Formats: sequence, structure tokens, C-alpha cells
Amino acid sequence: MDKEGLAGPDLARAVLDAALARRREAARTPRRTGSGRGSGKRLRGYSGPGPDPRDPQLFGAMLERLVKARGWEKPKAEATVFGAWERVVGPDIAGHSRPVRLEAGVLTVEAESTAWATQLRMLAATLLRKIAGEVGNNVVTRLNIHGPAAPSWSRGPRRVQGRGPRDTYG
Repeated sequence: MDKEGLAGPDLARAVLDAALARRREAARTPRRTGSGRGSGKRLRGYSGPGPDPRDPQLFGAMLERLVKARGWEKPKAEATVFGAWERVVGPDIAGHSRPVRLEAGVLTVEAESTAWATQLRMLAATLLRKIAGEVGNNVVTRLNIHGPAAPSWSRGPRRVQGRGPRDTYG
């Protein structure tokens, strides 16, 4: 079939028919499963005392192979920063801070107070070392630490335009 002159639905139908024909042809030819030793025979019976690909595998090992095969190492490491924050930085620091966002290697951390934010800024190099030791290098390259978000009084029914009284907070 000549697909050059087709367009739109006709082209889609032609491609689908060709794929179905390839699938039918592949189903007709028998597949050979071997043990990898060149015997060409299908493995039968019990696997015996030695290791065998048919043996049950540990779930963690299977999951680790899947993560490597799919290229999910970096997203896994980034998720570890959030999921295991207490284990990564320690319970004392984790009790007073939380990771908020990780973009392009910059981890944004929110502290519970401005005093804790200052303390975490002084410990930034130590925190980066701890994070790199737990999840790997170049996952988090920089920390952006800030205190809690202050409430905004710029809108509302009783908002007065202008500077307002300056003796309340300062």
C-alpha cells in the first residue's frame, strides 16, 4: 500500500493496518525462550539448588532495577528529600523546619520562626553535606531558607489607604 498520497484518517487507517499485519506475522513465528546458555530449550521443572532467573526476587531489588531501567534515580532522590526530611537533617531541625520546593537544585526550606531561619542559614553548609550524604551529590546544590509567611493586612473591609499608624508593630 502506498502511504505517500494518503492524509488524515486514511493515513491513520493505513498505519494501523500495517501494524496489525506485523503483529499477526510476529504471532505466527514461534518464540524461543532459553536459559541464556545457548540451549534454546524452555526451562522446565524446579529451578534446583542454584540461583535461577525464575526464583522469587526480593521486592526491593526488583524495584531498584525498575528505577534504574526507567531512569528515575533523580526523581527518587528528590522525593527522598521531602519524604525522609527528619532522617536527612535530624529530628531537631526537622521539628522546626520543612522543605517546601525543589527546583533546579535549589531547595526552599521554611522555618517556623525567623530565629530558626537565621540558625538554618548558618548551618546551610552542614545541611547541604547531610543532604548530599543521604540522597547523593548534585540533587540539592543550594538552600533558600526563609521564615514563616507573615499575614497581610493590605486588603479587607477595614483597610485604610496610606501608611496608617506606625506605633503598633515597630
